[in-house]
Amino acid sequence: MPAFIQISDTHIVAKGQLACGHSDTATALANAVASINARLPALGSVDCAILTGDLTDHGTAEEYDHFLEIMSALELPWLAIPGNHDRHAEMRSAFIGTDWMPESGPIQWQRDFGPFVVIGLDTLLDGAHHGMLSDEGFAFVDRTLTALGERPVIVATHHPWMFSGISAMDADNLRNGAALMNRLQAHPGPVRMISGHVHRAMTTHIGKVICQIAPSTAHAVHRDVQPEAVNSLILEPGAVMLHTWLEGPRSGLVSDILPIGTFAGPWPF
Repeated sequence: MPAFIQISDTHIVAKGQLACGHSDTATALANAVASINARLPALGSVDCAILTGDLTDHGTAEEYDHFLEIMSALELPWLAIPGNHDRHAEMRSAFIGTDWMPESGPIQWQRDFGPFVVIGLDTLLDGAHHGMLSDEGFAFVDRTLTALGERPVIVATHHPWMFSGISAMDADNLRNGAALMNRLQAHPGPVRMISGHVHRAMTTHIGKVICQIAPSTAHAVHRDVQPEAVNSLILEPGAVMLHTWLEGPRSGLVSDILPIGTFAGPWPF
């Protein structure tokens, strides 16, 4: 029963600072790590954690050092893709010793979980809020999907292609996502796309592809769809997502939101 935990939009800042002056992202990530560690015995075989971008808030070396310090307590291996708040050079330098970080080019990789494969894609366009997949990224997708045949695939991006209904976030999604979605629609096996960026748990179908957005470990994007709404953060509870492959007559990937924190219980029914 292979599984992985998706952690997204941690937005770590320098020690002693708050993201946007309000969000204690370091404490939120530390609490997320503690919550995951405490839950692991009950969750079964969790292979790793996958971080879907915006690891830091400004992409500085100091922030990546702070991120690594907090993540060192996680009792799982992990790998990551960049978000629009990250920076390629600084992220590569911080994680160059890992087995998933390429020496050059887009920060992209694939991981085989047995029943399915996860492809991590780099949608960061340095200095921009919106996402773009590069020509190298599309070539990587084409090669990987061809090699995988009919195997189930989960594609991880920071920027989603699905709309959230929050206009400011939808304006900064994956600008060339239609070309990616065409490739995923053509894949003969099951496909899912998991993303971050919107700081809210959301799910939809686009053709045959299930699209999901994970919440942040820290703050949420305020869900205000009024025309005059200002894009804002709100300190709603943070969470991570558990993606588990279940075997049997209805086999497939099941996704569950795990809130961060400790809670009363469990008590037998």
